[in-house]
Amino acid sequence: MPILGILASAITGNLVTDAYESIATTTLSSSASSITFSSIPATFKHLQIRALFGTAGAGSAYIINFNSDTGNNYSYHYLNGNGASATVGASTSRAFTIVTDNSGAGVTTSPTAAVIDILDYTSTAKNKTVRSLVGSDGNGSGDIRLASGLYFATPAAITSISFAGDGASTLAQHSKFALYGIKGA
Repeated sequence: MPILGILASAITGNLVTDAYESIATTTLSSSASSITFSSIPATFKHLQIRALFGTAGAGSAYIINFNSDTGNNYSYHYLNGNGASATVGASTSRAFTIVTDNSGAGVTTSPTAAVIDILDYTSTAKNKTVRSLVGSDGNGSGDIRLASGLYFATPAAITSISFAGDGASTLAQHSKFALYGIKGA
């Protein structure tokens, strides 16, 4: 038996194949200032957004809000790297949690890729944690951002998520977003 067959037989029955379930997807037919996933079912443990988006406009920051809440109920911290230097930062009492702030502003030919996890989104007993891994070309200098955020409004289940450009940033035509529910503990 080939070595791959041996490895595959060793894990048969041990792979979790139904841990992620697609909830919604969207592809922009034209540029937009934001996208929103609403009426999110409360049947999962966590949520994950997978995005591939281009930037349009002069800005480069992209943010998330939950349940249409734009009050100062968010905080975040991040680590950015571009191959030549690294930067860190944090902010509290914000009207959003930041996902990316790349230098690829105005670049629609080199999309930004993001994976964003929203933990325990249905809990009414604790705040919500957001973590993201984002990468982009950044006009020839690869950028990567590791970020985490906190939604600390009165604990409520998250039923909608808005992803938007901050200020002059917009999402370019053909940007794709997919929302997944994650089962399990």
